[in-house]
Amino acid sequence: MPTDSPLGKSLPGTPDKIRFDRVTKRFGEHTVLDGLDLAVAPGERVTLIGPSGSGKTTILRLLMTLERVTDGVIHVDGQPFSHMPASPGGALVPANERHLAPRRRRIGMVFQQFDLFPHMSVLANVMEAPLHVLGLDRDEAARRARDLLGLVGLADKADSHPTRLSGGQQQRVAIARALAMRPEILLLDEVTSALDPELVAEVLDVLRDVARGTDITMLCVTHEMGFARDVSDRILMFDHGRVLESGPPDELLDAPGHERTRAFLRTVR
Repeated sequence: MPTDSPLGKSLPGTPDKIRFDRVTKRFGEHTVLDGLDLAVAPGERVTLIGPSGSGKTTILRLLMTLERVTDGVIHVDGQPFSHMPASPGGALVPANERHLAPRRRRIGMVFQQFDLFPHMSVLANVMEAPLHVLGLDRDEAARRARDLLGLVGLADKADSHPTRLSGGQQQRVAIARALAMRPEILLLDEVTSALDPELVAEVLDVLRDVARGTDITMLCVTHEMGFARDVSDRILMFDHGRVLESGPPDELLDAPGHERTRAFLRTVR
């Protein structure tokens, strides 16, 4: 895939960009993920589908370190991500913030809610993290932000404030903001669920452009099956914290092998 974009290049890595190794997540007595094994290759686009509460968003939140694993280990580029060695060559222990902080910068996430800073311009919203997290100088951060606003079709809104934008435009700003950190991995959590139906297409079109024009690794949770078909290399069907089946989009969406998958797809079409 092309790499000469405002997003930069994904770094060459190990065969697995992301690997969940027997990962379990519990909240009290409730098991959300149950011994999950999942591998995502560099540059692969994987979409997670399934009913609410099946564990899909928890996978993204674990990668963003918004939650901690209960059991198992998450690896990124072949190195422990959720854990770290207690000593050189020692046993793995849960990672501390010093271990997580530089690794977290390689992962971007777009949430259901836009969460833009209302008192800041669109340009300033996109510049904020590169300035204060990556330490870019203001001119470079502004150039990067303007390039990305052009990518999402909002170059003319740089000086506007989020409250003057439609929901679809705000979500496109949120996408540009996530991409401004030049993440190697982009996580998308039901990014159209808070939008009016007529605004969904404009956001999905932007994400299709990102998928087609870059080599970024994408992990997406969505109920938009047309979008999943267009951008995914592989779709995974989740239920009760486990993968019921997986396969290429046309195979899984047109000829699912599991009755639970067929029943779910009937509810979202």
